Amino acid sequence: MGASQAAVAIATPSALPAGDGGIPMGLLELELSLDGFSGNNADFTSFVRTVADNVGGEFLFALPASDLIEDCRSIAVLRLADAGGDASILFACLDEQGRAVRIEHPSDTTRDLERFAESFVGVLERM
Repeated sequence: MGASQAAVAIATPSALPAGDGGIPMGLLELELSLDGFSGNNADFTSFVRTVADNVGGEFLFALPASDLIEDCRSIAVLRLADAGGDASILFACLDEQGRAVRIEHPSDTTRDLERFAESFVGVLERM
């Protein structure tokens, strides 16, 4: 794989939501920034919080993955708005080795966590 192919692979999210015609700029910026993770498990939360703030997203909370997502030790739950102002929930996942962070979109196995995050946002907005 050449250098230009590697750059394209990094910029492509693991799974785009159905019906999405392209990669939103905020999501691309988020993924590229998360690719720079060089810390450890202890640095994960503060790193993801900083990256989310830098791209205009919101860090909601972090929790152990507990086998909810494959090859994932910890999950940071984020909210990122698109150009139209619609916000979506995303999961920043620290791999089992604690060396790399990737973005996962909600799926059937994480739907309950997505709903919990949306409820969490609702509570924060009422405060």
